[in-house]
Amino acid sequence: MPRGTQIINGTEYVFETDPKWNAEKKYGTHTRTYIGKMVNGVFVPSKRYQLQCALEHAQASRPGPVPITTCSRRFCGATALFDGIGAKLGITDDLKACFPQSWKQMLSIAYFLILEDRNPLSRFPRWAASHRHPFGKTIPSQRSSELFGSIEEDAKQHFFRLQARRRMETEYLAYDTTSISSYCTMIKQVRYGRNKDHEQLPQINLALVYGESSQLPVYYRKLPGNINDVSTVKRLLADLAFLSFDKVKLVMDRGFYSEDTINALFQQHSKFLIAAQKSLRLVNVVLDEVRDQMRTRAHYQSNFKLYTYSRTVNWAYRETKKRSGVVETGERRLYLHLYYNDQKALDDRAAFNALLDTLEAELRAGSRNPEHEKLYQRYYEVAETPVRGVTLTPRQETIDEVEKNYGYFALLSNDIKDPIKALVIYRSKDLIEKAFGNLKERLNMRRTSVSSEENLEGKLFVQFVALMYLSYINKVMNEQGLYKHYTLHELLDELDVIECFEQPGHTAGIGEITQKQKNLYSAFGVAVPS
Repeated sequence: MPRGTQIINGTEYVFETDPKWNAEKKYGTHTRTYIGKMVNGVFVPSKRYQLQCALEHAQASRPGPVPITTCSRRFCGATALFDGIGAKLGITDDLKACFPQSWKQMLSIAYFLILEDRNPLSRFPRWAASHRHPFGKTIPSQRSSELFGSIEEDAKQHFFRLQARRRMETEYLAYDTTSISSYCTMIKQVRYGRNKDHEQLPQINLALVYGESSQLPVYYRKLPGNINDVSTVKRLLADLAFLSFDKVKLVMDRGFYSEDTINALFQQHSKFLIAAQKSLRLVNVVLDEVRDQMRTRAHYQSNFKLYTYSRTVNWAYRETKKRSGVVETGERRLYLHLYYNDQKALDDRAAFNALLDTLEAELRAGSRNPEHEKLYQRYYEVAETPVRGVTLTPRQETIDEVEKNYGYFALLSNDIKDPIKALVIYRSKDLIEKAFGNLKERLNMRRTSVSSEENLEGKLFVQFVALMYLSYINKVMNEQGLYKHYTLHELLDELDVIECFEQPGHTAGIGEITQKQKNLYSAFGVAVPS
């Protein structure tokens, strides 16, 4: 239920409100129940509220069947898979610990988001009527909004900490951001910025951390829509320290590269792997020296169809001490890994020539594009006479300078010496792109239309929980080779036809389960429903 505070005689009391609609008198009422008070910014529950929570928790966790009062026939195969995954990953237990009154509703909405691809929450009652799910009852749109608004930041952070304890501290954490368009400009962090989906809408940004070996999301944070990627890294390091990730290892793309970022990572004794621009002096000097040498058989990696070269380089470290303001300088060791891919070079050169074709066509037709003026000047000398018309002379040295780096890319690390190991870990970052795809498409987060900060924060959290299930399903399907026979949608549909029958005075029964369906449960390490 929604919470609020009220100051009485100098003491800040916390209460819960229970809104109700009076159908006869045609107006809404609400009842306040005081559940504790705030002491130095910390919620201290009353003894009565503590006893109530303990009784509700004991009742929820009491073993044995729940009495059945009506006949029902609902689908349970896919939700049974989710139940097993939630127990396996500790999601269910951690939600119970952090949200003792609302964990069932949160799980039911997460299940709905996974199964009802792209459908809005207004269809939840229809889905709930035909499916067995943790809450067991319908959740109208108004109640789901109240649920989202009741999800508190402290409980969310506690959930992240509990999940962090279940993960390996030795794995690399992929970090990236994405933009989410919004129709509501009343939310404070909605801003116009560089929309990564190229939509002409204001946006918020979402930062996501993903485990490289567990292949599961670890943490997320909402950011203002006009924030740049580089400025988020220091805040991320502080957040991960709060979540008790003592040995942080980050893998990031070149959008996060800056001198301040590298210095901050060194300062926090964090391990990192980051892509770097070829124009960076630290990279370009070495690349010019070994460009021809590395494209030889001795440096060719057959399994990856590319050439590699590695070297240790020195990083000019700088740190400004907070208290004294003294600037500390020195050198730190970095491993520079260079790669060359023939196919990427061909693709880049073809794309570049297509751009030059467009520029030449615009110049000859006299239809210059204002956005291309700098490109015209950079790549061509343009002359025009009444007799010969427009004459174009390509600036070949400039064009050669651009093309010479096609096919090359660079990675920097203070931890990984081997170039192939670094490449494998960096490519695992693709998982986070798939996660963003799942969030925006299957979990219906491409555009948000919630009207308050609290509802947005709560909805993002439930969608994050759903993403944990989707990520684990994707991981198992890859490891077990299930994508050879099923898409994600087909696998869930294969299980979702299993029915559960409930009748008063009888134990609930499960419909027929085929061997194919049993094999799927086995692949996920989940017990067959019984």
